Amino acid sequence: MDRPISKSVKNKNRNKRIFQISAVAIVIILLFALVKSLISPSAEKDAFRFALVERGDIESTISASGLVLPSFEIMLNSPINGDIKATHFESGDRVKKGDVILELDATSTQLTYDQLKDQLELKKNNVNLLNLQYDKNLKDLEADDTIMGLKLNRLQSLLNDENRLEAIGGTSAEDKERAQMNLEIAQWEKKKLENELGYKKQSITKEKRNLELEVKIQEKKLKELHQKLSETQVKAPQDAVVTYANKSIGKKVNEGEALVRLANLSSYKVEVSFSDIHSEKVKIGMEVKVRINKTDLRGRIESISPEVNNNIIKGNVVLEESSNALLRPNMKVEVFIVTAKKDNVLKVLNGAAFTGAKTQKLFVVKGNEAIGRQVAIGINNSDYIELLGDIKEGEQIIVSDMKDYKHLEILKLSE
Repeated sequence: MDRPISKSVKNKNRNKRIFQISAVAIVIILLFALVKSLISPSAEKDAFRFALVERGDIESTISASGLVLPSFEIMLNSPINGDIKATHFESGDRVKKGDVILELDATSTQLTYDQLKDQLELKKNNVNLLNLQYDKNLKDLEADDTIMGLKLNRLQSLLNDENRLEAIGGTSAEDKERAQMNLEIAQWEKKKLENELGYKKQSITKEKRNLELEVKIQEKKLKELHQKLSETQVKAPQDAVVTYANKSIGKKVNEGEALVRLANLSSYKVEVSFSDIHSEKVKIGMEVKVRINKTDLRGRIESISPEVNNNIIKGNVVLEESSNALLRPNMKVEVFIVTAKKDNVLKVLNGAAFTGAKTQKLFVVKGNEAIGRQVAIGINNSDYIELLGDIKEGEQIIVSDMKDYKHLEILKLSE
């Protein structure tokens, strides 16, 4: 007679079966993974972009933006407060040196000029009169000093006479003392007169100098005003193109207000803008490439602004071909600031495959396979990447984004 199986035995048998099933599942998964690793995945060749490793020169660059501007711009401002009388040229017109572009009404300024001129003539006349007066005063003081000298001589003679008379008893002590006192008084008066004469000479010299300076200041003001009157006819300082002209006839403008802007449209420069994170790298004199469509124009950084606005620094680039036919005013262009150069290196076209790492896996094409290879990366720019180490000239590389295949060693390429 069979005995019933106990509950503990049943549980033990069930656990054993679960273990066996799990072990089989794990083995199957491992075998599947192994087979998957042995079988290389494939992808269509047309899905990738390829480039050949070539030998040549390469430059490391910083990307920036640029704005094409005329090589020079001149702003002609109003020399006076006045009204616009006439405008002879408009924006876009070409002008030659000396052409009158705009005229201002100078009536009020002319009246001021005439008044200053009259005041200057009056001041000059006053200076002449004062010079005559000063000369007369000095001559009068010099004459008084001479007279006082003669008086001293006479008083000295009288004192000498009193001394001789005293020796023979012909005069009294009072008379001699009076003569002595008169001489001493006269000596002090002469000394006082000489001090005044010396002071007058110095003060008159300074006063005359001050008057002469006032005349010169007035003459300078008159000259400046005359210059401003001549500038009320706003003339072109050189051949150029008018890019702005105030055409508001009769409008009152203030001194210093913009009237005309001129530019040289036969020659250009580039205003470059770059991030302030590159401030330590970018220096005056550095070479740059300015790209217009597919053409690169060479130039150098002439100046860099010390100001930083919204994390952007600006500078000016002087072009070697500043009159190139591709250049247009206010054209936006790509600018590449050259920070380093290497000659005769291995390089390949830049692409999404490059992540910026110093060493990375690249896929080198061998027949119908792309084989993963660790390659060191050198300097780069937007066009080319320098390749170092295990790479050869003429090898073909996939330069498309390969992040989905980075775990593979071999990728089959199908047509």
